[in-house]
Amino acid sequence: MTEAYAPGKVILVGEHAVVYGRPAVAIPVFQVRARATVEAGDAGQGIVVVAADLGRTFVAGRGEANPEVLPLEAAVLGVLHHLRLSLKHDLTITVSSTIPIARGLGSGAAVATAMVRALGLHFSARLSAEEVSQLVYEVERLHHGTPSGIDNTVIVYERPVYFVRGGDLETFPVGRTLQLVIADTGVASSTRTVVEWVRRAWERSTDEYEALFDDVGNISRAVRRAMEMGDEESVGRRMDENHRLLQDMGVSSPQLDTLIEAARRGGALGAKLSGAGRGGNMIALVPPERRGDVERALISEGAQSVIQTEIPASQNTPSRVASSIAP
Repeated sequence: MTEAYAPGKVILVGEHAVVYGRPAVAIPVFQVRARATVEAGDAGQGIVVVAADLGRTFVAGRGEANPEVLPLEAAVLGVLHHLRLSLKHDLTITVSSTIPIARGLGSGAAVATAMVRALGLHFSARLSAEEVSQLVYEVERLHHGTPSGIDNTVIVYERPVYFVRGGDLETFPVGRTLQLVIADTGVASSTRTVVEWVRRAWERSTDEYEALFDDVGNISRAVRRAMEMGDEESVGRRMDENHRLLQDMGVSSPQLDTLIEAARRGGALGAKLSGAGRGGNMIALVPPERRGDVERALISEGAQSVIQTEIPASQNTPSRVASSIAP
């Protein structure tokens, strides 16, 4: 049996604007992860995929898949096509995840990444990070229609990244460890639906939304500089500014706004929604001594779950990695 894992992710700043060519900053979240295993199956069974969390089992390539699991089938077929292999294999692929679905934590991309890695290992293929990222991006297109490419990028490379769609991704040094608290509203949100809503709004009011996207892009640049300098107070202020712009875009929600205000009252340096919005998760930057206060404030306001994570300090020089994602 071969197995592989992939972490979740959270966007620190830059969501929605990143779809329109502005930069974003995202980080992996290792407290949650997806797991995929591949093992030999019975003769003649084909490639059976067991999606434990969805309660679904199907045979890849036989047209049996429920639309709910089509992206999983796409991950299998994508790897086989990339490796120039046929479907004439008898395998059992089992996937599971502790990453909440439809909450902006990259569940779909993480599951696809774990599957691609596990299949590559099973067939003794040395898939590069760029190859894995491209394969997962194609799966993401089924999930989200016009994905930014940031989910597959940060999850595959497993490092904080400064990302521009259609350009390069770049890791960068972090001058001071940053403590984060992520809270789930309990409201499912379809990234594809919200991204398409924003696109229609942009088409109706192009100048207004272009200005909003410009402001968000400037925030992403400022947050990267502040992270490099270890200026957590500046990062927090910029997160607050980013959330106000997301509210102006129309992608926040009463549940998100309630949790964000609760985090600020609890002592957060800054807080904002993370991901598509209209539900899902919010994220708060907190001083280490206030993590407990912020978590309690979030739970008291109805957060369904709370995850504590961090961006560790690092002194690595900026590292540019070519992205295979098309503009």
